[in-house]
Amino acid sequence: MRPIALACATLLMLATATPVLAQADNPEDRAIISSGGFLSAHPDLRYRLSGLAAYRKGDYEEAMTRFRRAARYSDKPSQGMVAEMYWNGTGVEADRVLGYIWMDLAAERGYPLMLVKREKFWKELSEAERARALEIGPAVYDEFGDAVAKERLARELRFAKRQTTGSRVGSVGALTIVIPTPGGSTQVDGTAYYDEKFWDIEQYVQWQDRDWKVVGQGTVDVGEVMVTDTPLPEDVEEGGDAAAED
Repeated sequence: MRPIALACATLLMLATATPVLAQADNPEDRAIISSGGFLSAHPDLRYRLSGLAAYRKGDYEEAMTRFRRAARYSDKPSQGMVAEMYWNGTGVEADRVLGYIWMDLAAERGYPLMLVKREKFWKELSEAERARALEIGPAVYDEFGDAVAKERLARELRFAKRQTTGSRVGSVGALTIVIPTPGGSTQVDGTAYYDEKFWDIEQYVQWQDRDWKVVGQGTVDVGEVMVTDTPLPEDVEEGGDAAAED
């Protein structure tokens, strides 16, 4: 990969990794969102993190697979990584048109970093490439755009919450959640673990959007990235998606 292309991809990778923990409002939130149970219920973050781990190891083909899985659950950072990998030919045959389309998708919510890169990509496309992007772009949106991907994630969140609470109402007042940690375990109150910002799709998206709009303005704190040796839940092929249908 060319040095400039590598630098651009690295910047996006750092920005992609940082918000997973940096956006936590307090130590309790940090413990919650880094737990295996939470990641099992949030395939967007689970596949994003496993994609980053594969990317760091140089297993770019596997990274692309994981990022695309995260992208199906409306994960904009993963969509941005797919865009970079197509644009630069990292782990796949280079395709600047697909690179642009995926970056346009990643910019769907107005994240500044993605918007800047989308416009940069567009300026570098030829007229023929632009025409092809307009022709094939809608098919990508049909599968990965927020109009369908957010609802796909919402079903997963509803299903996972119901599995624990045993109710569609989702009462959590009497729950205590035990979270394994490197030093043993920690306990958090069920009301904190099941805060609506983690489980209601609109609040969850707003919670993620908040920090991505800051990151896009150049305030990436690379000191807050999850340790890559932290075990992740075993990946499954979107197992709860169909089961979560109401």
